[in-house]
Amino acid sequence: MDMITEGLLAEFSKEFQIETLQEDKRFEHLCGFIVVKRHYSETFDPKDIVVGAGGDLGVDAIGIIVNGILVTDKDQLEDMLDGNPDYLDVTFIFVQADRGASFEAAKLGSFGYGVGEFFAPDTKEPRNARVVEFVEIMRAIYARSSKFKRGNPTCLLYYVTTGKVMGDASLGARADKVKGELTSLEYFSEVEVTLIGAADILKLYTFSKNSISREFAFPSRQDIPEIPGVKEAFVGFIPALHYLPIVCDNDEIVRSVFYDNVRDWQGYNDVNDEIRATLESDRRKRFVLMNNGITIIARNMTHTGSKFVIEDFQIVNGCQTSHVLFENRQNLDESVLVPLRLIWTQDEEVIEDIIHATNKQTEVTTEQFFAITTFARHLEAFFKNFPEGRRLYYERRSRQYDGLPVEKTRVVPQTSAVRAFAAMFLAEPHNTVRSYKKLSERVGNDIFIHEHKLYPYYTSAYALYVLEYLFRNQKIDSKYKVARFQILLAVRLLGNKIPTPKWNANAMDKYCEAICENLWDASKADLVFDAALKAIDAVSGLSLDRDKLHTTKFTEDLMLYCATQ
Repeated sequence: MDMITEGLLAEFSKEFQIETLQEDKRFEHLCGFIVVKRHYSETFDPKDIVVGAGGDLGVDAIGIIVNGILVTDKDQLEDMLDGNPDYLDVTFIFVQADRGASFEAAKLGSFGYGVGEFFAPDTKEPRNARVVEFVEIMRAIYARSSKFKRGNPTCLLYYVTTGKVMGDASLGARADKVKGELTSLEYFSEVEVTLIGAADILKLYTFSKNSISREFAFPSRQDIPEIPGVKEAFVGFIPALHYLPIVCDNDEIVRSVFYDNVRDWQGYNDVNDEIRATLESDRRKRFVLMNNGITIIARNMTHTGSKFVIEDFQIVNGCQTSHVLFENRQNLDESVLVPLRLIWTQDEEVIEDIIHATNKQTEVTTEQFFAITTFARHLEAFFKNFPEGRRLYYERRSRQYDGLPVEKTRVVPQTSAVRAFAAMFLAEPHNTVRSYKKLSERVGNDIFIHEHKLYPYYTSAYALYVLEYLFRNQKIDSKYKVARFQILLAVRLLGNKIPTPKWNANAMDKYCEAICENLWDASKADLVFDAALKAIDAVSGLSLDRDKLHTTKFTEDLMLYCATQ
């Protein structure tokens, strides 16, 4: 392995706390992460996609992206599908990571064969537990193939080594053969085989750490007079064909740029149907007069003449318009113009006011605005206030910690914070995955509300951080991952026997601190998690069946068991 890749691997291993793993396993984590990050910009843990072990079909990492979401659990998929989306847009990503300094046609062939066997319903090849879990996700997707309205899934294969990508004829022929064999299955709308060498590893690793930057022309604009808290602002319009590259990458919508937009893509409801109908008709030339337009807030910006470069930006209004434009890009021409407001500010209060005002026309409650803005700022500050070894980083904005020298395992996305809190303190571990959509709708109602002390959110997030560390370093058998949120509940019930105080009582801080004292000390943490695992074993009867664990009855039985210990 060359010195540059060794340095990247060492830095990556420290950030994701996998220094204790063997080098080959750490390299699998690195390669899986940077490749999937190319297609999915949100925060995720590489251990959730790595499958390399015996029975891995020659595949080291698998990423399955469904409607812009990285799916790593069948229950997560089922929860997504409960909303009956109008379509399924699916990308399968397979990674083989080889530390060798050259590409080998035979290994590429074996890799392609393994991917084919992943999709084969009657394969005789051995598959480990993690591969089987991904196979279950795949089958659940194809069971709804009637929703492949944009075409069958895309299948992407990445063969990664520390060598150089050369124009080797035999390697090219083998890549073409792999592509042809997978295409002949007729499961995919597109198959791509990509070779990644040492130079590409550096490029992708750098991309994974940098905030998104875009350059575009904005000649049809008007300067807005000086506004306190705003460095510069402009209003005008831009051709839709020039706007789409701002929000797309590799012909995919970059979901993370809509992070601060309160509502995600709603599919084709009445409003979005009307936008689509306009783009499909001769009225598309009136689009600029009929649409409310796009609002972009950039935290960094430069411009020379009409050429603008924006970095660390968010689309705070226009999520629906952006998606409809993308979906109907075949109908766009230079006559389709999009109203655009471009604002350069780093003032959080200004950003919050703009988000609130530009989304006022949507069905978003005051509580939801508070949850994603004010409460989130308080939570971020609270998490950071702990000493370094106990510190966590609440992620208010997508990728906000990507380029900073912090352990990425200490970064807590909102989804993780909500799940951990609901499991540990609301005693609803059964709702954390299969019913997360309903759980997230409670944000601003009984989750992330002003009356709550912040300590329970930190405690549950830190407990999840410790648990994931134990999984990552193989101190807890991976078979218990299916019960990770049930384990968090048991940790609280066994870690502090006194009744849970009221949410706004000072006693809540002391209650949580007593639990954290066990979590902050490695030897005590081992004991409390051992006790939690014994509780899971006792209540489950040593049968870690997903359908049994993720029920209200199991939660109730677990609480009853813990109360008697």
